Amino acid sequence: MTAQTEAAQAPDLLYSEAEEDLRSAVRSLLAGRADAPAVIAGIESDTPYDLRLWESLAAGIGAAGLLVPEKLGGQGATHREAAVVLEELGRSVAPAPYLTSAVVATEILLALGAGDGPVAGLLAELAAGRKVAVLALPFSTPPADGAAAMTGTLERTVTGVAEAEAADVLLVPTADGLYAVETGGDGVAVQALVPLDLTRPLATVTLSGAAGTLLADAGPAAAAVSKGLLAGAGLLASEQLGLAEWCLTETVRHTRERHQFNRPVGSFQSLKHRMAQLWLEVVSARAAARNAADALATGSPDAPLAVAVAQAYCSGVAVNAAEECVQLHGGIGMTWEHPAHLYLKRAKADSIAYGTAGRHREALAGLVELPAP
Repeated sequence: MTAQTEAAQAPDLLYSEAEEDLRSAVRSLLAGRADAPAVIAGIESDTPYDLRLWESLAAGIGAAGLLVPEKLGGQGATHREAAVVLEELGRSVAPAPYLTSAVVATEILLALGAGDGPVAGLLAELAAGRKVAVLALPFSTPPADGAAAMTGTLERTVTGVAEAEAADVLLVPTADGLYAVETGGDGVAVQALVPLDLTRPLATVTLSGAAGTLLADAGPAAAAVSKGLLAGAGLLASEQLGLAEWCLTETVRHTRERHQFNRPVGSFQSLKHRMAQLWLEVVSARAAARNAADALATGSPDAPLAVAVAQAYCSGVAVNAAEECVQLHGGIGMTWEHPAHLYLKRAKADSIAYGTAGRHREALAGLVELPAP
């Protein structure tokens, strides 16, 4: 293999100018609409989702349609751009059904490959931000279990469905195929649960006599669901990266300003070592998350490997960063008014979403061929 061929196959981990422009737009929006006081006020209310924020993010910026081709009403971008949006959403822990609708549900519909009909119509609605769709499976379902989800009937109860309360449409996998079910229709009940992470609500979905539109038969549907879960796991790493970066930045800022014994606490060597170690972990997490996003964007055959690596590593980094943030803030980090607890809860909840780190390490072991002794 020549050096030119190796360079052509190397993943691009850097951010393009367009991606940085997108980041700037999303960060500016979230700073004005989803700062810490706004997020805390939202989770204390009956409606954690700010519909105006979602409208601005989905339709105003066009983030909801990043993965959708232009001919179907989307932006025609890639997973790299969607990853940038998720980094910023992780940085602000804003309640928004972006991962579940604009990534997982959208990826499933795209994988069905329909150029017209109900699939294309639903994709156009999602891309425009007029509707939100979620997959009616537990948020903890790992990518490898996509085919196993194609069982049962449309009559079912599913617990732990992320952001089902915000959904207009449920994508329901059954033994017959994948159905689209309107949440406002008869026979559909969505019962809110009390999750650890209040910024990403969970619910129990009960379907009893509900009518659904068949989008695909079981075979194509199973492949599409697996692809959607893979994209969700891969881009979840970008959300975890944004979360960890905020925790590191905020902790460094606080330890510079907080004084003890007439000096900044950040100048104590023991804390310097802890923050330096955290910085190294965050930098490594960025490489893993960007590699997964690039592999998904380019359709690389190594995408499952890249996703498994990213999730096996980024989950632990996000949890560690959030724990360090709470602890190194001292007493204020334990209060409800300080947002540190939001990041710890999101990190903990994300660590079991779309498969635990342990499940991804198991998948990684199966994907890597070890040399013969």
